[in-house]
Amino acid sequence: MKKIIISGGGTGGHIYPAVSIANALKKAYSAIEILFVGAEGKMEMEKIPTVGYPIIGLPVAGLQRRFTLKNLAVPFKLMKSLRKASKIIKDFKPDAVVGVGGYASGPVLKRAAKKGIPTVLQEQNSYAGLTNKLLAKKARLICVAYDGMERFFPKEKIMLTGNPIRQDLFDLKTIRAEALEFFQLDLNRKTLLILGGSLGARTINESVIAALELLQSSNIQVILQTGKFYIDQVRQAWDKYKPCHVKVHDFIYRMDYAYAAADVIISRAGAGTISELCMVGKPCILVPSPNVAEDHQTKNAMSLVNKQAALLVTDKDARKQLVEDALKLSENIELMANLSSNIKKLALPDAADRIAAEIIKLANGQTV
Repeated sequence: MKKIIISGGGTGGHIYPAVSIANALKKAYSAIEILFVGAEGKMEMEKIPTVGYPIIGLPVAGLQRRFTLKNLAVPFKLMKSLRKASKIIKDFKPDAVVGVGGYASGPVLKRAAKKGIPTVLQEQNSYAGLTNKLLAKKARLICVAYDGMERFFPKEKIMLTGNPIRQDLFDLKTIRAEALEFFQLDLNRKTLLILGGSLGARTINESVIAALELLQSSNIQVILQTGKFYIDQVRQAWDKYKPCHVKVHDFIYRMDYAYAAADVIISRAGAGTISELCMVGKPCILVPSPNVAEDHQTKNAMSLVNKQAALLVTDKDARKQLVEDALKLSENIELMANLSSNIKKLALPDAADRIAAEIIKLANGQTV
């Protein structure tokens, strides 16, 4: 029996790749036990048990960018998390530990490496996160999704694997009619899917609210994921128009149906989402969040834009032009076809299997 810890989280962009890796490990190696370690109060503590894996939370927290008294507690939470991580490792006795980014991966991988347990980093972004940069020195392997990552990590440790994605995104064409029925949408209208990430995006929601009249008068139908923080604000705005062809959700659990139904997609530019969009192969407009470290969403988005595989609207311009640009794109058949063709070329569909194979090698004491 091999034992693996997978640590990290905070957003869907970290959680879904982690689950994909766990599923690939179970598929490839039946005699395996997997434990997740996350951060208390974060998404992973709720989401991971729903897919059948145990999870332990650490009290770790990150520094806030603005001055706040909460920052005074960060060092104390870190020390407590390091002690708890040591106990988890002592009790569980993992053969390898995987970090997918997020606060929780720091204490766990640091303590594992100190005990000589092989550690693997999975860096989703084109611009490496601070936690992974700090952990890279002791890691045995660093799995990345973009070229040029030797800017951040030792070249000899890097493996280009792509980002793991949900396994239900591999055959969307066959479920399009089923998906439209699920969302109660018209088979003969084009569908605009608008995503703000798992937590929602204020700018994207406000851009849609500002364009409700335009959407009402258009012939396009919409699936909107608002995030739980914005659902009430959006629904209040909707009450004035009540367009029957706009479906509003705080969170979409059937993303396979959402992607299958879509003709055009508006999305933030988190690394996990971009990997999914490449696999889905639909024309998309990316709106990078300006509220992330090192502006890495813009860097992620530009990796597609520079290959004519996506369009970009900046956060500051979104309220004025995002929906209008999406409607224009939906009417430009040639541009839609070109974007779709180019983004499909960037897909790396077997990332989870490749990462799982390397983790098992390390767990078995082999070199990678």
